[in-house]
Amino acid sequence: MRLAGVLRVVVVFITVGVTWFIANNFFNIDWNLKLLKGRETKDAAPRVLTYKCGTSQPCPKNHFAFKIESGAANVVGPRICFEGKILMSSVKNNVGPGINIALLDGATGEEIETNYFNMYSGDVKPLIDFMAKIKPGTLVLAASYDDIATKMNPEARKYFTEMGSSLIDTVKFRDNWIFAGAKGIQEKSPFEQYIKNNGTVNKYEGWPELIAMTGCIPQKMD
Repeated sequence: MRLAGVLRVVVVFITVGVTWFIANNFFNIDWNLKLLKGRETKDAAPRVLTYKCGTSQPCPKNHFAFKIESGAANVVGPRICFEGKILMSSVKNNVGPGINIALLDGATGEEIETNYFNMYSGDVKPLIDFMAKIKPGTLVLAASYDDIATKMNPEARKYFTEMGSSLIDTVKFRDNWIFAGAKGIQEKSPFEQYIKNNGTVNKYEGWPELIAMTGCIPQKMD
């Protein structure tokens, strides 16, 4: 009887010990996991809010949000976004080498037309005809892809100048250029960027790096 009693006591102690060991390790693991999750949440980068077309803040009343990206070399096509809608991109299969243009109603923001014109191996006349029919009050968003300068003559460049461009006359072979202006604008547009093709600093062999611009363009009110 004494031996049996001792054995029962030993079994009880072993059972209690094993139970304590399992519980202790379980709760330590669970607690460590909770601490780790808490640390991950705490250390995570703060969420960056973006708005239509990736602008960092909402556009003021009576303004349209837009983003224009040039093409990258002759590989990645340009991208034009307006009021949260992608108008032109490689995914939509409506961009091409040369100058890519989106036209919008300056009062309503409604899309009018998109098109692209090959300025390396194509003809400049279709571009001139296209520009000539643009009505006053139309917003014009444009982006380069590969090369827009080889076939672009002074007549074609003049249309962009009249729509607010101050840099189009400086654009040369394979330079990157993006622009947002309007037919009938009275001043130079603030929405224009240009980067020169320079073999010593080009990001891509034979082409400069991609350029992008976001902004809020005023709505035509009259």
